[in-house]
Amino acid sequence: MRTVTVVGASLAGLYAARALRAQGFDGRLVIVGEERHRPYDRPPLSKDFLTGRVDEAHLSLADAEEETELAAEWLLATRARGLDARGRTLLLDDGRTVATDGIVIATGASARRLPGDDGLTGVHPLRTLDDATALRAALSGGSRRVVVIGGGFIGAETASACASLGHEVTVVEAAPLPLVPQLGHDMAAVCAALHLRGGTELVTGVGVARLHGRSAVIAVELADGRVLPADLVVVGIGAVPNTGWLAGSTLPVDNGVLCDDGCATALPQVVAVGDVARVGAVRSEHWTSATEQPAVAVRNLLAGRTVEHVRRLPYFWSDQYGARIQFAGRRRESDTVRVAEGSTDEGSFLGLYERGGRTTAVLAVDRPRSFMRVRRELARAAQPAPAA
Repeated sequence: MRTVTVVGASLAGLYAARALRAQGFDGRLVIVGEERHRPYDRPPLSKDFLTGRVDEAHLSLADAEEETELAAEWLLATRARGLDARGRTLLLDDGRTVATDGIVIATGASARRLPGDDGLTGVHPLRTLDDATALRAALSGGSRRVVVIGGGFIGAETASACASLGHEVTVVEAAPLPLVPQLGHDMAAVCAALHLRGGTELVTGVGVARLHGRSAVIAVELADGRVLPADLVVVGIGAVPNTGWLAGSTLPVDNGVLCDDGCATALPQVVAVGDVARVGAVRSEHWTSATEQPAVAVRNLLAGRTVEHVRRLPYFWSDQYGARIQFAGRRRESDTVRVAEGSTDEGSFLGLYERGGRTTAVLAVDRPRSFMRVRRELARAAQPAPAA
């Protein structure tokens, strides 16, 4: 294999490039990135970067020395627009082509847009560094009435950051409670109380009907007729995998690039990792997936077949209103949950999800050491056997 192309200068893309060199690939390495930035860390965008505690330089994931060691060709501010039928040629939006022997797809996902927000200033997604830079600038001009649409992790973290800057914040969540699919009703209710503790109003069980304003947003109208005045609106209603550029190729796509348990696609010498990859029917938009999948994907790419499977223990964390929320494992609706340490009333606790006498998942708020212990135990139990 003489040339490998990584499509996506993302966290997962960078980890794939590192894995290629670490596993002995010494050929031509091409990294294509739609953004103008080198790979950067996204989690701080809705936290310390938004509040000004860190700047762009602190987000960089690779220094000059590592970039030299990678010896990669960086094609930035360049969008992939197609892949030939055999997966051997990458088509770029500027008309260039890249002939390649192997491809790592790491194009990530894009923020889902709210219908009707086109052309209105003051409406902000928060997915990229440029998104965060624009929102931070908008928040710097004095007190604002901020409406955050979506109570998931991005929405909650953004609301927390805005509240800490002194803005009047309202979070609108269409579900009865935020994070119920991930945490279950009881624990979701506990985490939702953090908004109240942080001085943020939480409106649940109602969707958004439309935005008001001619050139700039002035209000958010809810489905029940209520109107929330707004100087700024942050849209955090999920993300869509970036697979549009693969239309017309023979690569199967369905809510992500379809892969086996080793990140290998249906096309020989093409693997996918990170937010865009649906690995074994699961697409996981978490930092740990983007850092753990690439080493396995690259090993299988270089081997020419699946020789290793990805470990499957979902893990995510979120910093909200001065509290750190951590979750690991896979819960089902039938699981019971008990507080093993601390107290939900006190705001610091360890919750264990259980099924048939065994622990299936763990949730912690400000209990990092206890959480890591249980997470390690769950990870050992989830270790897969090597591929045949």
